[in-house]
Amino acid sequence: MPLAALSPMDQLLQVMKKLRDPETGCPWDIEQNFATIAPYTIEEAYEVADAITANNMPELREELGDLLLQVVFHSQMAAEEQIFTFDDVARSITDKMIARHPHVFGDDNAKTPDHVSQNWEKLKAAERARKATGNEQTSTLDGVASALPALMRAEKLTKRAARVGFDWPDIEQVFDKLNEEIGELRAELTDTPDHDRLEDELGDMLFVMANLARKINVDPEVALRRANLKFTRRFQFIEQELARNGKTASQSSLEEMDMLWDAAKQHERRKTTE
Repeated sequence: MPLAALSPMDQLLQVMKKLRDPETGCPWDIEQNFATIAPYTIEEAYEVADAITANNMPELREELGDLLLQVVFHSQMAAEEQIFTFDDVARSITDKMIARHPHVFGDDNAKTPDHVSQNWEKLKAAERARKATGNEQTSTLDGVASALPALMRAEKLTKRAARVGFDWPDIEQVFDKLNEEIGELRAELTDTPDHDRLEDELGDMLFVMANLARKINVDPEVALRRANLKFTRRFQFIEQELARNGKTASQSSLEEMDMLWDAAKQHERRKTTE
């Protein structure tokens, strides 16, 4: 059957199958495996997030297509090894969504997002327990992917621990712990600092920051992404203003750039009030 006669999803599946054909396919696609494709999968997910942040819907449509291609790519490689197919993937997530939404597909009465979230976590915990076999010990932290960005993983780990009561009772204790960790980091800043100790103490401080984000209901990855965008925007303002005078950042003093940084902040405030 010609590609044009197929549904868009079936067309994509056939294109991927053709690209992986060992005799007539693309040499690059043929030599790939799960491990080599995984970084592209992660990258495409971030590009989806970037398009959403920019509120660029045409770009979001394109990036979602790129992300879907990653799912199809992995599924085709699995099908070649007779592990699973794309249909198996789709069926698996469909079954999971039905099972995790008993308030929609069953008799549960969840009426608020909080109630839905609580039920979701209970169902996930039950799934993890069912997956455990024999004498294998399960952990509250099971299922928090190690490949997640470290800050995101820290927030998820602390959220899991908090569910079983391992948490600071109030936010002031989090600030106290943060101040303690800052002090320990400062103590390591000697004339001959131990790099491993610095890394360890900085990690402790960042972990407490992830805890703080959870306590105030802020996604630390989103917060840091916003800070990155803000820094980029303001620094580029500095570069543009310097360029008007025929200068670059490396040719300017810190004092001059600090003044332009303040000007960038004022420029942003004016834009938000217009």
